Amino acid sequence: MPFIDENFLLKSDLAVELYESVKSLPIVDYHCHLDPAAIYADAQFENINRLWLAGDHYKWRLMRANGVAEELITGGAPEPDKFKAWCETIAGAIGNPLYHWAHLELKRYFDIDDTIDGGNWQSLYCKCNEYIKNELVRPSSIINKFNVEMIGTTDDPADTLSHHMNMKCTAKVLPTFRPGIVLKPDSADFAAYIKKLAAAGNSVIECFDDLLAVLSERIDFFNMTGCVSSDHSLEPGVPLICPCYTDSGAAIIFAKALRGEALTEKEKDEYKTRLLVWLGGQYKKKNWVMQLHIGALRNNNTRMFKKTGADSGFDSMCDIPIAIALSSLLDAVDQEHGLPKTVIYSLNPAFDDILSAAAGNFQTDECKVQWGCPWWFNDHKTGIKKHLTTTANHGMLPKFIGMLTDSRSFMSYTRHEYFRRILAQTIASWVNKGEYPNDTDRLISIMKSVAYSNAKEFFSHA
Repeated sequence: MPFIDENFLLKSDLAVELYESVKSLPIVDYHCHLDPAAIYADAQFENINRLWLAGDHYKWRLMRANGVAEELITGGAPEPDKFKAWCETIAGAIGNPLYHWAHLELKRYFDIDDTIDGGNWQSLYCKCNEYIKNELVRPSSIINKFNVEMIGTTDDPADTLSHHMNMKCTAKVLPTFRPGIVLKPDSADFAAYIKKLAAAGNSVIECFDDLLAVLSERIDFFNMTGCVSSDHSLEPGVPLICPCYTDSGAAIIFAKALRGEALTEKEKDEYKTRLLVWLGGQYKKKNWVMQLHIGALRNNNTRMFKKTGADSGFDSMCDIPIAIALSSLLDAVDQEHGLPKTVIYSLNPAFDDILSAAAGNFQTDECKVQWGCPWWFNDHKTGIKKHLTTTANHGMLPKFIGMLTDSRSFMSYTRHEYFRRILAQTIASWVNKGEYPNDTDRLISIMKSVAYSNAKEFFSHA
């Protein structure tokens, strides 16, 4: 009997019925880190490692936890040896979400029911590579197979978006405006990046007003190319709102940053606050969604950062308090411009109730603020169930915009199936315990809204 059967994670007839109502719905993957160039080129994947292991820091982190040498993870070891190390790792990963994901991926991508036991790595390696070769597995075939309707990539304001503009894909592949270094005036690359941004806008940036003018031009360009959202990585936390932040103050701080002068924490917060509040107003004008990712503590292992670079599995959660800063930021944007549609995510599950409650402060007729889906270290079975329960406790679960992959891997679309199964089981368990009526029509309507239609509506210009 295969490990992943039709009723995987579904413990009642009602759970099965609810999952069946949404399992074939399209996927709106509104935030990910897939490379638009790879989607545009629609290149054939060389082998299973290129498709399954390359760039996936979730897997790399688990392999390190299993004592695997770095040479077999990000190093130059032969591909079969890397795959063997991965299979030997996943075989013993009881309780880890990657165990579920890996078997879902084998089943859905390659129609392989084998349980990974470590000893069958060679058989799996050959089966997967044969399938990739014979079926011509490409980004387009994966997107079609999983009925992906929309993909929100993550893109720098200085990007040309040439791949997006020339994309031939059944899914809408939309850019997401993600100002990174422009909001990090203390970065060693700040001055060089500002020159790059100016060149992208065919302009010169010599002062804060010039910066706003170029950013405005880039926002117009992204909008013309189909962009419907922005994304900000506020790390390690939300800037503390300075009650006296002004354009003139930000201008002085910006000039110091361009000269490479050291900035105080207060100056960094003031600059970030002024720019974030202004950007929020621009997003409101375009009817974009503003996404705020909060609390990543990045590049903690200096030695390994120098060896493997960023986004390679050495990031974790930050515990800087966020309640006052976040509410103040949202309020400042709301007072000055009116909040755009907003999604807030936190990497630290200790802040779940704080974020859920904070979102409720701004869910007015003019604007909806969402507590975003379980992110990164929280997108497992326990985290998803906790998120659904907390969302229901503080607000309206039927309005939740559901799951995303947040992934660099084309193998991650099964996460939407994983979420839909857990959603069905969670709702069914409440009904079976007598906590909500067994109104099938209403329950299915809730399932469809959370699994698909809420995200489709939220991430649109309509």
